[in-house]
Amino acid sequence: MPETTFAPLPRRLPVLAGNWKMNKGPAETRRFFEAFLAACPDRADRSVWFFPPAVSLEAAVAATGVRADTAIGVQNVHWESGGAFTGETSAAMALEAGARIVLVGHSERRHIFGESDAQVARKVTAALSTGLHVLVCVGETLEERRAGQLEAVLQRQVDAAIRVVPQAARGQFNLAYEPVWAIGTGVNAAPEDAAAAHRFLRKCLADAAGADFARSTPVLYGGSVNPDNARALLDAGDVDGLLVGGASLKADSFARIVQAAEQGSGN
Repeated sequence: MPETTFAPLPRRLPVLAGNWKMNKGPAETRRFFEAFLAACPDRADRSVWFFPPAVSLEAAVAATGVRADTAIGVQNVHWESGGAFTGETSAAMALEAGARIVLVGHSERRHIFGESDAQVARKVTAALSTGLHVLVCVGETLEERRAGQLEAVLQRQVDAAIRVVPQAARGQFNLAYEPVWAIGTGVNAAPEDAAAAHRFLRKCLADAAGADFARSTPVLYGGSVNPDNARALLDAGDVDGLLVGGASLKADSFARIVQAAEQGSGN
């Protein structure tokens, strides 16, 4: 099998990422991209990432082809390179199938499947060592927020992931803030709340790995994003993009979110 090589993903351009969760098989994936790619021509001033289910990964890779603004990822990997782990996918398998990014530590993986900070870190290590980029998700529950634990939770989660990132792989690291209380609830963080959390995350990155790393690392917001609130969230301080769930499942809806980022670029 020839070695898989990709151009580097752009740094701190607006990133619009769609996490499809357990939705869309291969046929529906192909239909989605027929409509979406027609509505959103290739542009150099933003990046669009998709995280389809593993069974639809190759269909998504084939549908997007050589578009420079689009990258396909996987929603999860195991930290081992192979073995008796029924139902799991290794980072090397994902890369061979065409993935460029791995979504790590999503709130549903943490709170439904019980993933710990240590397991998230092991997945980060596996992905980076294979050559994949990572989008590491962090965020607090409503109970933690009400108890004044927002910063402590974010600090703990970021530190666990950052400490395993080698200096040579820092360009492969991306972060997403997704308050658990806003995932799929229809209640998104107010732009000023998102900005405050992102400022703190930028400080965590600087403390862990220096100011240059903090300035260059994209930090996305996720949580009940839709076409109506996308522009306001993108305008919040230190928000470099959006991690979109339900609104990314319809081509026209996600196209409007991508176009909201384009409007902010002055075009």
